[in-house]
Amino acid sequence: MNPGQYIMGLFKEEDSTVNAINELEKSSYQFHRVNSPIPSHKIMDALKLKKSKVGWFTLGGGIFGFLGGFALAIYTAVQWNLIVGGKPVVAIIPFVVVGFEATILFAVFGNIIGMLTQTRLPSFKDLEHYDPRCSGEYFGILASCEPGQTEGLKDLFKKSGGEIRTFSEQS
Repeated sequence: MNPGQYIMGLFKEEDSTVNAINELEKSSYQFHRVNSPIPSHKIMDALKLKKSKVGWFTLGGGIFGFLGGFALAIYTAVQWNLIVGGKPVVAIIPFVVVGFEATILFAVFGNIIGMLTQTRLPSFKDLEHYDPRCSGEYFGILASCEPGQTEGLKDLFKKSGGEIRTFSEQS
Protein backbone atom coordinates (compact mmCIF):
# COMPACT_ATOMS: atom_id res chain seq x y z
CA MET A 1 0.00 0.00 0.00
CA ASN A 2 1.39 3.37 -0.99
CA PRO A 3 -0.18 5.72 1.56
CA GLY A 4 -1.42 9.07 0.43
CA GLN A 5 -1.94 10.68 3.82
CA TYR A 6 0.02 10.43 7.02
CA ILE A 7 -2.05 11.42 10.02
CA MET A 8 -0.75 11.76 13.57
CA GLY A 9 -3.00 11.55 16.58
CA LEU A 10 -1.65 13.61 19.48
CA PHE A 11 -2.74 12.57 22.97
CA LYS A 12 -2.05 14.13 26.36
CA GLU A 13 -2.90 10.98 28.32
CA GLU A 14 -1.25 7.60 28.21
CA ASP A 15 -4.52 5.66 28.51
CA SER A 16 -6.05 7.51 25.56
CA THR A 17 -2.97 6.60 23.53
CA VAL A 18 -3.30 2.93 24.45
CA ASN A 19 -7.00 2.98 23.49
CA ALA A 20 -6.17 4.55 20.13
CA ILE A 21 -3.46 1.94 19.47
CA ASN A 22 -5.95 -0.84 20.20
CA GLU A 23 -8.57 0.72 17.93
CA LEU A 24 -6.01 1.28 15.17
CA GLU A 25 -4.98 -2.38 15.37
CA LYS A 26 -8.59 -3.44 14.71
CA SER A 27 -8.94 -1.09 11.73
CA SER A 28 -7.65 -1.29 8.16
CA TYR A 29 -5.38 1.74 8.54
CA GLN A 30 -1.61 1.28 8.44
CA PHE A 31 0.17 1.89 11.74
CA HIS A 32 3.70 3.33 11.54
CA ARG A 33 4.98 4.29 14.99
CA VAL A 34 4.33 5.83 18.39
CA ASN A 35 6.30 8.78 19.74
CA SER A 36 6.31 9.07 23.50
CA PRO A 37 7.81 11.72 25.78
CA ILE A 38 8.33 9.10 28.52
CA PRO A 39 8.93 5.35 28.65
CA SER A 40 5.56 3.63 28.97
CA HIS A 41 4.91 -0.01 29.83
CA LYS A 42 1.24 0.36 28.89
CA ILE A 43 2.13 1.50 25.37
CA MET A 44 4.76 -1.23 25.03
CA ASP A 45 2.17 -3.83 26.03
CA ALA A 46 -0.39 -2.41 23.59
CA LEU A 47 2.15 -2.55 20.73
CA LYS A 48 2.90 -6.21 21.56
CA LEU A 49 6.60 -5.79 20.85
CA LYS A 50 8.99 -8.74 21.04
CA LYS A 51 11.29 -9.00 24.04
CA SER A 52 14.73 -7.50 23.52
CA LYS A 53 17.71 -9.73 22.72
CA VAL A 54 20.23 -7.36 24.32
CA GLY A 55 20.34 -9.48 27.48
CA TRP A 56 21.63 -12.43 25.47
CA PHE A 57 24.49 -10.30 24.17
CA THR A 58 25.30 -9.30 27.75
CA LEU A 59 25.21 -12.92 28.91
CA GLY A 60 27.42 -14.04 26.01
CA GLY A 61 29.90 -11.27 26.72
CA GLY A 62 29.98 -12.18 30.42
CA ILE A 63 30.58 -15.88 29.73
CA PHE A 64 33.28 -15.03 27.20
CA GLY A 65 34.90 -12.66 29.71
CA PHE A 66 34.79 -15.21 32.52
CA LEU A 67 36.41 -17.93 30.43
CA GLY A 68 38.84 -15.47 28.84
CA GLY A 69 39.87 -14.08 32.23
CA PHE A 70 40.60 -17.54 33.57
CA ALA A 71 42.47 -18.48 30.38
CA LEU A 72 44.57 -15.31 30.58
CA ALA A 73 45.43 -15.93 34.24
CA ILE A 74 46.31 -19.59 33.61
CA TYR A 75 48.36 -18.74 30.51
CA THR A 76 50.42 -16.09 32.27
CA ALA A 77 51.00 -18.29 35.34
CA VAL A 78 52.14 -21.23 33.20
CA GLN A 79 54.42 -19.04 31.04
CA TRP A 80 56.46 -17.74 33.98
CA ASN A 81 55.99 -20.72 36.28
CA LEU A 82 56.72 -18.81 39.48
CA ILE A 83 56.34 -21.10 42.47
CA VAL A 84 55.73 -19.05 45.60
CA GLY A 85 55.77 -20.76 48.99
CA GLY A 86 55.01 -24.18 47.54
CA LYS A 87 51.63 -23.10 46.18
CA PRO A 88 50.44 -24.59 42.90
CA VAL A 89 51.15 -22.57 39.74
CA VAL A 90 47.54 -22.82 38.56
CA ALA A 91 45.50 -21.93 41.63
CA ILE A 92 41.79 -21.52 41.02
CA ILE A 93 40.93 -19.23 43.95
CA PRO A 94 43.21 -16.29 43.00
CA PHE A 95 42.12 -16.55 39.37
CA VAL A 96 38.48 -15.94 40.38
CA VAL A 97 39.33 -12.25 40.81
CA VAL A 98 40.67 -11.99 37.26
CA GLY A 99 37.72 -13.99 35.90
CA PHE A 100 35.25 -11.79 37.79
CA GLU A 101 36.75 -8.54 36.49
CA ALA A 102 36.88 -9.86 32.91
CA THR A 103 33.25 -10.99 33.25
CA ILE A 104 32.14 -7.46 34.09
CA LEU A 105 34.27 -5.88 31.36
CA PHE A 106 33.11 -8.17 28.55
CA ALA A 107 29.49 -8.17 29.74
CA VAL A 108 29.52 -4.38 29.30
CA PHE A 109 31.08 -4.76 25.84
CA GLY A 110 28.43 -7.36 24.93
CA ASN A 111 25.69 -5.07 26.19
CA ILE A 112 26.90 -2.15 24.10
CA ILE A 113 27.28 -4.30 20.98
CA GLY A 114 23.81 -5.78 21.53
CA MET A 115 22.25 -2.38 22.07
CA LEU A 116 23.83 -0.94 18.92
CA THR A 117 22.90 -3.89 16.72
CA GLN A 118 19.36 -4.43 18.04
CA THR A 119 18.14 -0.82 18.16
CA ARG A 120 19.25 -0.06 14.59
CA LEU A 121 20.12 3.50 15.55
CA PRO A 122 20.19 6.06 14.08
CA SER A 123 16.94 5.76 12.18
CA PHE A 124 16.00 8.64 9.93
CA LYS A 125 12.99 6.83 8.48
CA ASP A 126 9.78 8.87 8.66
CA LEU A 127 11.65 11.78 10.25
CA GLU A 128 9.64 14.22 8.13
CA HIS A 129 6.47 12.88 9.82
CA TYR A 130 7.31 14.01 13.34
CA ASP A 131 5.71 16.55 15.62
CA PRO A 132 8.07 18.25 18.11
CA ARG A 133 5.30 18.30 20.73
CA CYS A 134 5.91 14.54 21.15
CA SER A 135 9.18 15.40 22.88
CA GLY A 136 7.41 17.25 25.64
CA GLU A 137 3.81 16.71 26.62
CA TYR A 138 2.10 14.69 23.88
CA PHE A 139 2.03 11.05 22.84
CA GLY A 140 1.88 10.75 19.05
CA ILE A 141 0.59 7.89 16.92
CA LEU A 142 1.50 8.03 13.24
CA ALA A 143 -0.73 6.15 10.83
CA SER A 144 -1.46 6.34 7.15
CA CYS A 145 -4.38 5.69 4.90
CA GLU A 146 -5.40 6.01 1.29
CA PRO A 147 -6.57 9.49 0.25
CA GLY A 148 -10.28 8.62 0.43
CA GLN A 149 -10.09 7.29 3.99
CA THR A 150 -8.60 10.29 5.80
CA GLU A 151 -11.82 11.30 7.55
CA GLY A 152 -12.26 7.83 9.03
CA LEU A 153 -8.74 7.84 10.44
CA LYS A 154 -9.19 11.34 11.84
CA ASP A 155 -12.45 10.25 13.49
CA LEU A 156 -10.70 7.24 15.03
CA PHE A 157 -8.14 9.53 16.69
CA LYS A 158 -10.76 12.10 17.74
CA LYS A 159 -12.98 9.42 19.34
CA SER A 160 -10.00 8.32 21.42
CA GLY A 161 -9.49 11.91 22.62
CA GLY A 162 -6.67 13.06 20.41
CA GLU A 163 -5.77 16.09 18.37
CA ILE A 164 -5.01 15.65 14.68
CA ARG A 165 -1.98 16.61 12.62
CA THR A 166 -2.04 15.79 8.93
CA PHE A 167 1.05 15.27 6.78
CA SER A 168 0.74 15.07 3.03
CA GLU A 169 2.75 12.53 0.99
CA GLN A 170 5.18 15.22 -0.10
CA SER A 171 5.91 16.76 3.33
